Amino acid sequence: MPIVTGHDTAKTRRSLSAGGATVSYYSIPAATEAGLGDFGRLPASLKVVMENLLRFEDGGFSVSTDDIKAFAEWGANGGKNPREIAYRPARVLMQDFTGVPAVVDLAAMRDGIKALGGDAQKINPLNPVDLVIDHSVMIDEFGNPRAFQLNVEREYERNIERYEFLKWGQGAFDNFRVVPPGTGICHQVNLEYLAQTVWTDTDQSGEEVAYPDTLVGTDSHTTMVNGLAVLGWGVGGIEAEAAMLGQPISMLIPEVVGFKLTGEMMEGTTGTDLVLKVVEMLRKHGVVGKFVEFYGPGLDNLPLAQRATIANMAPEYGATCGFFPIDDETLRYLRQTGRDEGRIALVEEYAKAQGMWRGPDYEPVYSSTLHLDMKTIVPAISGPKRPQDYITLDAAAPAFHEYVKGIREGKDASHRAEVRWEGEGGAPEPQDIPGNEGHHLHGFVQTDDGHYQIHDGSIVIASITSCTNTSNPYVMIGAGLLARKAREKGLTRKPWVKTSLAPGSQVVSHYLEAAGLQEDLDAIGFNLVGYGCTTCIGNSGPLAPEISKSINDNDLIGVSVLSGNRNFEGRISPDVRANYLASPPLVVAYSLIGDMNVDITTSALGNDKDGNPVYLKDIWPSQAEIAEMVERTVTREAFQEKYADVFKGDERWQAIETSRGETYNWPPASTYVQNPPYFEGMGPEKGDISSIKGARVLAILGDMVTTDHISPAGSFKETTPAGKYLVEHQVPVREFNSYGSRRGNHEVMMRGTFANIRIKNEMLDGVEGGYTLGPDGNEMAIYDAAMAYQEQGTPLVIFAGEQYGAGSSRDWAAKGTALLGVKAVIAESFERIHRSNLVGMGVVPFEFTGGDSRSSLGLKGDESVDIPGLEEVIPQQMVTATITYADGTTKDIELRCRIDTAPEIEYVENGGVLHFVLRNLAKAS
Repeated sequence: MPIVTGHDTAKTRRSLSAGGATVSYYSIPAATEAGLGDFGRLPASLKVVMENLLRFEDGGFSVSTDDIKAFAEWGANGGKNPREIAYRPARVLMQDFTGVPAVVDLAAMRDGIKALGGDAQKINPLNPVDLVIDHSVMIDEFGNPRAFQLNVEREYERNIERYEFLKWGQGAFDNFRVVPPGTGICHQVNLEYLAQTVWTDTDQSGEEVAYPDTLVGTDSHTTMVNGLAVLGWGVGGIEAEAAMLGQPISMLIPEVVGFKLTGEMMEGTTGTDLVLKVVEMLRKHGVVGKFVEFYGPGLDNLPLAQRATIANMAPEYGATCGFFPIDDETLRYLRQTGRDEGRIALVEEYAKAQGMWRGPDYEPVYSSTLHLDMKTIVPAISGPKRPQDYITLDAAAPAFHEYVKGIREGKDASHRAEVRWEGEGGAPEPQDIPGNEGHHLHGFVQTDDGHYQIHDGSIVIASITSCTNTSNPYVMIGAGLLARKAREKGLTRKPWVKTSLAPGSQVVSHYLEAAGLQEDLDAIGFNLVGYGCTTCIGNSGPLAPEISKSINDNDLIGVSVLSGNRNFEGRISPDVRANYLASPPLVVAYSLIGDMNVDITTSALGNDKDGNPVYLKDIWPSQAEIAEMVERTVTREAFQEKYADVFKGDERWQAIETSRGETYNWPPASTYVQNPPYFEGMGPEKGDISSIKGARVLAILGDMVTTDHISPAGSFKETTPAGKYLVEHQVPVREFNSYGSRRGNHEVMMRGTFANIRIKNEMLDGVEGGYTLGPDGNEMAIYDAAMAYQEQGTPLVIFAGEQYGAGSSRDWAAKGTALLGVKAVIAESFERIHRSNLVGMGVVPFEFTGGDSRSSLGLKGDESVDIPGLEEVIPQQMVTATITYADGTTKDIELRCRIDTAPEIEYVENGGVLHFVLRNLAKAS
């Protein structure tokens, strides 16, 4: 499908030649020559946004000349000019957890448009969409040569209904491609293959036009591709669906924070250590809703794979994106990963023509700046429950002791379970636990091979996982070399540690095998378990039953160490409370020591074959060793070979049969895919935003409540509302799978909303999990209470603290909230994506003002809330809410309505963005 541009022969259209071809483009320097303003010192990331508007100006795309001039004013105002603009990304990226509900919505929209008398074929992506199936593999098998094969077989057994549905979508929708299971993680596939840095397409006049590669993705770590100078960020599935259906992304021209890197990494440090420090610094600086752009001479010493790691974790430091401009390293990476030479030549010439090239004199205007000398980076980890909880490696054990002490001192002695030993020969003597001080608990585990003790701090999961680090050959080769040295000295993982290796692409396996390192990793227990997100998304799989039982019977604080990007409470495993992010080599090292209480920098990891202690420094590979092996084994040919048939899939994928037709034949018995109720009874005309009257409080939540807390992705038990639903539908517990895999079924997801095992509703004292007070004042599951309120016709509100909705771009966190009957969320502040998702589902976000908060107001959950006057609300308007307390007293407070733009007003008036699009398409057809 040709790209539609705003004008064919406008004053800013130019041509350039590169790689033997001539293309047109919309020139930023030409905009200056035309008198639109001085754009020379704009950051490259902002020039990408400006070019987007330049290309669509004067073409009926809601882009005006004043929008272009606003970028010059941004520079003149010191990096600030929050003008609302309409931005159109070139493409959309999805993974299957978020992609399945998006395709479900598209399928439902086809049914909906037919009900309104429209044409079902009007519901098609207008922008290219790639969906990579990467979130469905679970680590059931590990530590053996058949782990990968068995996990893939189990993946297909669990998810065949979803895969049949996605195959239908691939055939039914135009502009929609699916990358089959077992290929890699969407962001790594995007970085290594899909992204082009500069895109080309024919426009409506038949001319080839070059423009920056841009995208939005239904996963917050879409930002990873910013490392390749591709501007992209995560949005909710709702917003992505609107984008693929031709709706612009309404946004404010952002502030851009410049992060200057100088110096060079020291021996013994990794790109992971660097990114954890960057996350800590940027969280302290405050970059929510802002772009971050990295610049400075230190980039000359930073390989693109390490840039991608920093870009990947933009959601962890709260930014919209973490962008790296085009330079020589960009070209080197494009060449190494098998991109066409003509494309590489175009990227260089285009970047230089547009002023997007990072040379030695690159020093743009920024809204604010930070500086980091990379030679100050030291080994580090992050945890136990937030990515920004940075800890230098030598302080990790004392910090863990304090964490345990805090938990134990917060509970009375009666909470401690009695430890019973049922093995033969009586209980073994407990091992001394460093730093115990009476705060640590322990238990014993009996296996066929004997028995051992686990205790607070035992590392029960060590996983090399996630695109964040497995995209970086330097840390992956480093992990393999450390495993080799450990193996040579006779070390292996502790028996209670569940080890796994889940790379982000098949290229990783290619170079590990070429280097002979996979054999060493296998020997330590890091066998390949799959190509997918696994641990990072909560697909850690079960622990050994005896370990799980010991943890739960004795209330132990189990630990995971993983090379991922997320370590929120309840995310990694229901049996693990403390989760730490670390580099792949450190993940291997921690599996050897098996205990977070021990200082890994000074304590022996174990003894060699002669009984001598082995320390971390004895097996840590040098940078020279790593660089030599990367140079020898990570080749252009490997990338070309592994991506040659990326959309083909294996025999299992090719054998899947599915239905045909422009609308989906919804299987009534499916517990994975159901027709959602969003468009039931929807008429052709929009309504008004409804004022809120007599709303009751469903939950009062604290600070940093993540989308994981609101809509968990991991496993769940049969005693939960979602589990009870599946049992009632004859699904055995073994087949429950996860919340993430069942996002195509609103019945499961409604029941899973606010059901995270670690969420704390402040309406209840000392209770963890998804509970609240129902209409009768009794404690019950949040889902059950919401349904009871719906039967009474009572609207609901949520109160929350700061950074509400942090973390993943999880559309079900908003969808579930809406389907439970919540009309408003009142928080101290919102993370960007979740605020947008709430609006996209017709839920109104409000922020406290004037020093008010859930705490200052003394809220207990038995209040009612009125917010009048919303029928005439305008973006960012102040409104008065009245809180009526249980004793009849009232208090008026001022709230800021966080419907931020005029299009968002229309979305809420329509009941959501999908309703808005559907009505418009029905009228057009």
